[in-house]
Amino acid sequence: MHANIEALAAERILILDGAMGTMIQQRKPDEATYRGERFRDHPTDLAGNNELLSVTQPDMIIDIHRAFIDAGADIICTNTFSASRISQADYGLEEYCRELNLAAAECARRAVEDVDRPVWIAGAIGPTNQTASISPDVNDPGMRKVTFDDLAEAYGEAARALIEGGVDLILIETIFDTLNAKAAVYALETLRDEGVAVPPLMISGTITDRSGRTLTGQTPEAFWISLSHARPFSVGLNCALGAAEMRPHIRALSDIADTRICAYPNAGLPNEMGGYDELPEETAAYLGAWADTGLVNIVGGCCGTTPDHIRAIAEAVTGKAVRKVPHFAPRLRLSGLEMFEADREEVAA
Repeated sequence: MHANIEALAAERILILDGAMGTMIQQRKPDEATYRGERFRDHPTDLAGNNELLSVTQPDMIIDIHRAFIDAGADIICTNTFSASRISQADYGLEEYCRELNLAAAECARRAVEDVDRPVWIAGAIGPTNQTASISPDVNDPGMRKVTFDDLAEAYGEAARALIEGGVDLILIETIFDTLNAKAAVYALETLRDEGVAVPPLMISGTITDRSGRTLTGQTPEAFWISLSHARPFSVGLNCALGAAEMRPHIRALSDIADTRICAYPNAGLPNEMGGYDELPEETAAYLGAWADTGLVNIVGGCCGTTPDHIRAIAEAVTGKAVRKVPHFAPRLRLSGLEMFEADREEVAA
């Protein structure tokens, strides 16, 4: 067995888990389930606050983690996508964010404690429901509902609790605004400056539609250059797109990123009812083909993906060569909405 994730990642393609939200929805929890006894008298509706279930229904979350582990996941993500005080403000639970993150880390640890192979826990940090780069008011382009400092404080609080809870990795995921992600990276660096042992970082953006750009307009290449200073364990894409639509954007990242590539697409595009119809073997066929062409180091699933999807994906990439992390000669690379790259002669001139 390998206790070192870098050693195992050099040997084979790693498997990330699937959609926590999808699995929770399958169980159809009602308002009383979300509240539990602890929050029975809370004044705000709590249905839909999946992160609260780590506190009120931990056995449900542990069972979901174990289902993904049984399906072959090497990395499971904590149930903390919206466990920051910015997101939890919708439910009036801002002051419980530390507890939500600690409880979620505990659920993940309990899920892996009896597993006879290495399984790593990624502390998930979602994008929040605010954006630092775009005004929510079309009549006031300069307006923001959140500041960089607000985001950094919220991300730092969540990350500190996840690290104290014993996660092995930090996953900044579903990034639609790179400035939000920069605030998360800044928060982690601040923790490191304080002497906190920050684990390896995974970064995952989201291409919001077939334009091939993030919500704030960046191409995958520019997205990578904007965050490459963080030197993450992996970079990649998740959510918004199915594997068929995501492939060219993963190719773009694979060609430019000198770190591991992680891809976890949705189970196809949503249907008219907002559900996902792509079968496990269909998703697996796409990701297996990506592995055949050397595009990926880590694969898994986002919205709509179940343990059956993860099992099929794991089978599809078993025995296939892991992507070799490239090494590039030093050169000037700048990012705006697109990437600018200069060779050495241009820089010298």
